[in-house]
Amino acid sequence: MEANPTIDMRDGEELDLVKLDQVLKEVMPSLNGHPKVRQYASGNSNLTYLVSYANREIVLRRPPMGKKAISAHSMLREYRVLTGLHKVYSSVPKSIFYTADESLLGADFYLMEKVDGVLVKSSFPESWNFNNSDRYKFCQIIFDKLIELHLLNYSAAGLDNFGKPDGYTERQILGWNRRYLASLTEDVPDFQDVRDWLQSHIPAETSAKSIVHGDFRIDNVMVDTKDPFNVVAVLDWEMAALGDPRMDLANSMAYWFQKDDPDELRAMKNQPSDASGMMRRDEILDYYFSKTGFETKHWDFYEVYGYFRLAVISQQLYYRFVNKQTKDSRFSKLGEVASHLGRHCQKLIKRSFL
Repeated sequence: MEANPTIDMRDGEELDLVKLDQVLKEVMPSLNGHPKVRQYASGNSNLTYLVSYANREIVLRRPPMGKKAISAHSMLREYRVLTGLHKVYSSVPKSIFYTADESLLGADFYLMEKVDGVLVKSSFPESWNFNNSDRYKFCQIIFDKLIELHLLNYSAAGLDNFGKPDGYTERQILGWNRRYLASLTEDVPDFQDVRDWLQSHIPAETSAKSIVHGDFRIDNVMVDTKDPFNVVAVLDWEMAALGDPRMDLANSMAYWFQKDDPDELRAMKNQPSDASGMMRRDEILDYYFSKTGFETKHWDFYEVYGYFRLAVISQQLYYRFVNKQTKDSRFSKLGEVASHLGRHCQKLIKRSFL
């Protein structure tokens, strides 16, 4: 089993190997030979490549091809948070180089060290021989990393001015609402009722301010190839910011489908959250809030936000496919996914006590 599978570069997402070789050897003169490039199969947004030389392997990240939201896909943002967190958070790859010069590869990009490990996708590797107790422990290990992130001193990482934590929740709601409308297609509802509800139920500011990952889920957490209970890296920091940690938790919970969820939601799962022995969402919430001490009020709001945000992300990818900005066939059904998630938000709102 390949720990983190790579594929040939996708059609339309190829890198100019001549220019790439020139740039990398200016940054790292010790590189030997010519680069061989493979693309990581996972990931729906920023593009990630494995660049192999005779004496070293490097990971390159760049924005997707085609139209992008103005504030989205910031390589500098990712590079900066990785560089800062490496001082205080053990589970991030080491950053190497960033450039904003788009003449080199058609976009800004950054380089980081390759980390060896395993990313769990739709199921656990059979070789692990996990029982229910192991799977429960694995959940705790994963969310311990999120808790550690939310409780760390971001000033010690030099990230005081990484963003504006005050007003973060309101900006997120307004931003995701705008992005949904900007990516709307004729075959997907506008869900104005959901967008209006979120905007009218934004909680008052609290003292809880943290570094938020923005896309924390099992397949963004790499574990040791020999010890699956040892996290070696948390990946994909493109949405990182300073803000309300409960928004980050809600993002994670939106991906956490379980056995008693409706079939149309479980069909979207890309991690083994519904496997026997895995923690349920209510157990994760109890575990998280008992460890962090953050307020649990207004969770209905955060829950609806989490699913709506996932609907927006799905719709943005679908919009790119419909408008021929990508040829990635994985995105062809994501309009249906956005619709299912929006309807789930409507159901949650009807049950809410807010």
